[in-house]
Amino acid sequence: MALPETSPAPQVRLHRTLSLWNLIIFGMVIIQPTAPMGIYGVISNKAHGHVVTAILIAMVAMLFTAISYGRMARIYPSAGSAYTYVGQEMHSALGYVVGWGMVMDYLINPLICTAFCAQAAMNILPGLSFYVWILFFAVFFTWTNLRGIETSARMNEALCAGMVVVVMLFLAVVARAVWGMHHDPGYFIRPFYEAANFRASNIFAGTSVAVLTYIGFDAVSTLSEEVENPRRNILLATVLVCLIAGVLSGLEVYAAQLVWGSKPFAGDDVVSAFAIISRRAGGVILFQIVNFTLLVANMGSGMGSQLAAGRLLYGMGRGNALPKSFFGVIEPKRRIPRNNIVAVGVFALMGSGLLQFFSDRLGGGAYEIGAQCLNFGAFIAFMGVNAASLVHHLRYDRQKTLSGVLVPVLGFVICAFIWVHLSNPALVLGAVWMTAGIAYGAVRTRGFRSELVTFEVPTEAE
Repeated sequence: MALPETSPAPQVRLHRTLSLWNLIIFGMVIIQPTAPMGIYGVISNKAHGHVVTAILIAMVAMLFTAISYGRMARIYPSAGSAYTYVGQEMHSALGYVVGWGMVMDYLINPLICTAFCAQAAMNILPGLSFYVWILFFAVFFTWTNLRGIETSARMNEALCAGMVVVVMLFLAVVARAVWGMHHDPGYFIRPFYEAANFRASNIFAGTSVAVLTYIGFDAVSTLSEEVENPRRNILLATVLVCLIAGVLSGLEVYAAQLVWGSKPFAGDDVVSAFAIISRRAGGVILFQIVNFTLLVANMGSGMGSQLAAGRLLYGMGRGNALPKSFFGVIEPKRRIPRNNIVAVGVFALMGSGLLQFFSDRLGGGAYEIGAQCLNFGAFIAFMGVNAASLVHHLRYDRQKTLSGVLVPVLGFVICAFIWVHLSNPALVLGAVWMTAGIAYGAVRTRGFRSELVTFEVPTEAE
């Protein structure tokens, strides 16, 4: 008697539930609506007070890369993001290299956010040690992301709304402080252009730091398999996140410059420059509100970057660039890459502890090096996506256009210039990370043989 044939169980996929609005909020939470607050003092000193000019120029510069990301996501709506784009368009080895660089970026971001949140929480409740706080935040971030993508989306909306309210409060306080006190039109133009301090070299130096305001917009593309109509929405969300972040950041720093002017910041004031300006504009209450908001902002960024890291690792695991049995698995109930989220949480916990250990011995320099290492991986991915976009346009697009060539070329050149001018410690540590990863990948894939590394792109129906 013949047994009835059974069809294989369908493969569990990520769940398409996110809207365009969810994507925009997710991108804004990772970037942080308060992004320029933390680096305001550095930009101001380098640009000699022209912070708003540097922020807006940086927005235009990063938009080239955002457009390249959106174009590639329309072609390959995959959680692997830049790993898939470069692997599909150029070579499997290059795809792996870009993916490994992204892993560095996406692992360090939640690590730094966990450490920063712990430091900020100690200022509010100093009775608990740093190590208790990093355990709390690492567990909280992981627990939130394990609840599923819908829970993460709702949490992102609440955090983004809270941060935008504080930004609006700051703008209202500044408007009230300067209203009726200054009648010279030149006073309101100086944040854009002050003849005595305007030098092209200074503006460019400030812009090279201001681009950090936009780091994180690329994480939107890692949700390509969980969004409705990804070929349309990923492009729109990526570009809109850059534009919204640029306009909002421009308003923040414009208001700050109206209060402070172009005076340089010295010593520790460089780090807390925006909080100092808030105190001048609105007193101690606004000062404390801004400090608390920076804690909330980093909580959102930490959770969002952990979520994105889990999706990137899933894309690489599914493609056999990482052990598939662990990284390429989806938990069937909530349809999330549970193993990856837990692994990133453990890494953030252990890494933030080590970061603080070395920071105590380097006088805080470890945090700066960590941030630079994050940019090392991010700009490798940015260069890879711009290159992939150019290759696709030249190879497959029937109608060659100036924008199809110029946008990725300008994006690549800008990102390459910033990348080579990172600090020496960051370049050294980044080189060590990349060497170790490439060696591992070469052994695992027997020299990056294309049949052993795949760059799967699910259909929109899956």
